[in-house]
Amino acid sequence: MSRRVVITGMGAVTPLGLNVDEFWNGLKEGRHGFGPITQFDASEYKCKVVGEVKGFVAKDYIDPKAARRMARFSQFAVAAAKEAVADAKLDMTAEDPYMVGTCVGSGVGSLQELESAYEKIMTKGPNRVSPFTVPMMISNIAAGNIAIQLGCKGKSIDVVTACASGTNSIGEAFRTIQYGDADVMIAGGTEAAVSPIGISTFDALTALSSSDNPDRCSIPFDKERDGFVLGEGSGIVILEELEHAKKRGAKIYAEISGYGCSSDAFHITAPEDSGESPAKAMLNAVKDAGVSPEDVAYINAHGTSTHLNDLVETRAIKKAFGDHAKDIKINSTKSMTGHLLGAAGAIECIVTAKTIEEGYIHRTRGLHESEEELDLDYCKEPYEQEVDCAISNSLGFGGHNACILLQKYKEQ
Repeated sequence: MSRRVVITGMGAVTPLGLNVDEFWNGLKEGRHGFGPITQFDASEYKCKVVGEVKGFVAKDYIDPKAARRMARFSQFAVAAAKEAVADAKLDMTAEDPYMVGTCVGSGVGSLQELESAYEKIMTKGPNRVSPFTVPMMISNIAAGNIAIQLGCKGKSIDVVTACASGTNSIGEAFRTIQYGDADVMIAGGTEAAVSPIGISTFDALTALSSSDNPDRCSIPFDKERDGFVLGEGSGIVILEELEHAKKRGAKIYAEISGYGCSSDAFHITAPEDSGESPAKAMLNAVKDAGVSPEDVAYINAHGTSTHLNDLVETRAIKKAFGDHAKDIKINSTKSMTGHLLGAAGAIECIVTAKTIEEGYIHRTRGLHESEEELDLDYCKEPYEQEVDCAISNSLGFGGHNACILLQKYKEQ
């Protein structure tokens, strides 16, 4: 019999705040984290609005020497991980370090380090490139830095599935604990892709919103949506085997009981029109959890604010849940944070856990009116209602679909 897995700690660095409380309160207040690009001169770029993390000072969380050897995406991850460990009251000196692992995904690693190295090659020659470029740039190094900083000697992996990376990382950490390879996993995602390459390449795909109005740039499920807003940050959760958590008296936010995946096998960027594959991922998570589709009360949607994603995700929800889809509350956290790529699913897992804990479903900000086929309840206004069973969706370039199912923790 597989082991039960619960969430006992959470940490976040987001455009809405530098910790979980600031982030969650920003969502409840209906604020957004959008503004002009400040990290480089964007005057020649079509995209003008992003979701930057504001006020983050790495040395507030990390030894300054160590911080200098970490790219921004790793710094975010370590800061969020330290918050999550403190929140869980996890004492590493009391743990078997080989039973505490890390699984933290990033879609692209550090584009900034790549840009910096290329500039040095072009202006000063190849012998002037920093020896730290590779260990700062590679996407797995966030998980590695967390393990080094916290002394975690168990499984340390990095799932890279584009925008599904955070959800897949949490799902794979969940499986690791289920089957006894770890008692505790520090899991989630991190991203810091607000850079010339990040903005120009997503713009070339026509994936980014062209709006220069921060109040109308990320509007999932609205008929005027025209693309996503690039965000940055990190979300980390502490996953723990239930008996291990109970033995040390840990607070339990929610139980992760289902994980489902699928592939569109269709196109490198566009979702397949019918929604069949993401529907299968959701149903796989429902089956894995041993619940019925009618038990799902809330979906934290991928909800990117692109025309195709929101349409296809709606079709997928209808295909998976049938008539019950009309009764499910659906929202998009990206309406206030933007799209954090590899970190998106992780911060949205935190939102789903907080929704279960508090019985509060945040609104989808900026949603005024949807087109005819988008006829589900996308939460134009917030709801206060008990949520016992919820799912979080992530859909990535390449056709990656991932879904995790969370439930209110109950003794069996």
